[in-house]
Amino acid sequence: QDPKYPAENLLSEDGIQPWLGCPKDRKRQLSVELQLERASPIGYIDIGNHGCAFLQIEVGRSSWPCDQPYLTLVPTVTLMTPADSKLDQNRCGVRMFKEGKD
Repeated sequence: QDPKYPAENLLSEDGIQPWLGCPKDRKRQLSVELQLERASPIGYIDIGNHGCAFLQIEVGRSSWPCDQPYLTLVPTVTLMTPADSKLDQNRCGVRMFKEGKD
């Protein structure tokens, strides 16, 4: 991750701060695992995009066996078109995902 923009920014209440990959690292995929203090229903999720082309959200429970896979909450969605990515445009935006819709 970029030292200036660590994953902890996802939980920041002090304004909007992105979580970015390290500019020197050419990995094409980043992942983060967040654990809530207690089981909570998820009715909606708002995702602020900062240069991410695709997104997938999976959920699970800490009480599940280690070999049980996560369940897909939001299947892979496109946040940037291939043209936007190549032209480095429309990098920022917000997508809202609500139960039964995307």
